[in-house]
Amino acid sequence: MRNINEDTITQAVIAAMSGCTDGRLTSIMTSLVQHLHSFAREVKLTEAEWEQAIRFLTEVGHITDDKRQEFILLSDTLGLSTLVTAQNNAKPPGCTEATVFGPFFVEGAPWFEYGQDIANGARGEPCFVRGQVRGIDGRPISAAVIDVWQSDDAGHYDVQYAGSGAEFEHRARGRFRSGADGHFRFRSILAQPYPIPHDGPVGRMLDALGRHPWRPAHLHFMIEAPGYEKLITHVFRDGDQYLDSDAVFGVRSTLIADWKRHDPGVAPDGHDLAVPYYTLEFDFVLNPSREKQ
Repeated sequence: MRNINEDTITQAVIAAMSGCTDGRLTSIMTSLVQHLHSFAREVKLTEAEWEQAIRFLTEVGHITDDKRQEFILLSDTLGLSTLVTAQNNAKPPGCTEATVFGPFFVEGAPWFEYGQDIANGARGEPCFVRGQVRGIDGRPISAAVIDVWQSDDAGHYDVQYAGSGAEFEHRARGRFRSGADGHFRFRSILAQPYPIPHDGPVGRMLDALGRHPWRPAHLHFMIEAPGYEKLITHVFRDGDQYLDSDAVFGVRSTLIADWKRHDPGVAPDGHDLAVPYYTLEFDFVLNPSREKQ
């Protein structure tokens, strides 16, 4: 590998990987090297620009921790997360579409019973959510595990608040199971639009590109049931101003639903509310796993 130049470097790097015994890894890395080198040649990348890119990625790594995943934000805002999700989650017509996972899912969310309040003190207007989980054949799916998480009225997820150590308490986040008839019901708070964290390198990138950091109002859902593919998706609030400019490109028209406003009175859970409240109804249709098919 002597006398390498800009015309021979790509093949030299690929040849250096000839000892790799993992065929898939070889294929991925070969394509990555080819595309990276082609990109550098196409834009005539300067050394100063290359150094700036290295600093940017280093800053993305430094700000990432157990409460903030800046690399996922970067992937989301570049459309890569949506691309990977779309090409790996093709489903038959009638199934609920998948969309991006987002950076704020956490393991160990508390379990709730049918109809309970997952807001747990999170700020926001009351909202009552109900629906059914069923298969594409129309049969209800019982005991499906449903994870739900969302931001509060200020646009923050519970894990974004300071002091979330030993005294941390989950809010606007929970998990439960669908009933024997596939139905589920819970109380939470009204979904609101919010900006993704933009006080770091990804935010500076968006600003430089003339882009905003806002996401339309939504609830996150992850649903798992034996014999069915896992579903990771959102339900978006109809009428939101950011539906057509979601910073992470996650909106699907089939995932937009109407949050209905109600005057103060008796809520769906039987409690008398002195403030307006909202209701949302949305059903999820799961695709059978390959083993079941």
